[in-house]
Amino acid sequence: MTKLTLGAYPHMLGFEQLERLLERAAKAGNEGYPPFNIEQTSDQSYRITLAVAGFREDDIAITVEDRQLVIRGRQRDDSEGRVFLHRGIAARQFQRSFVLADGVEVGEAVMENGLLHIDLTRSVPDQIVRKISIRKG
Repeated sequence: MTKLTLGAYPHMLGFEQLERLLERAAKAGNEGYPPFNIEQTSDQSYRITLAVAGFREDDIAITVEDRQLVIRGRQRDDSEGRVFLHRGIAARQFQRSFVLADGVEVGEAVMENGLLHIDLTRSVPDQIVRKISIRKG
């Protein structure tokens, strides 16, 4: 079976990176921890909320890498000198990735009541239709 690519369509120019982003998103979509919500807060803004109970602000790093929002969490091991009879609260590290479309910018991040909120905004181009003039050669 032949794999169909966007490059096989001659009328779709410059979509090679979109194909790579879709492949990356498909590979990253199988993660289950931590749970998250994505909500649309207005026509041009979104909010990602991750449940990160037990993590401090210093335990979490948020970066944008090649049009991908990456959130990493790693808790410090503070169990030294403590004896647990049962340890059911997850203290593991995580990495969550979200592919960002062109024009989507990451705004502020706020930690509140064990939830990490990250706001995103989509910038709208000023001009949707642009006339191209023809120069005499």
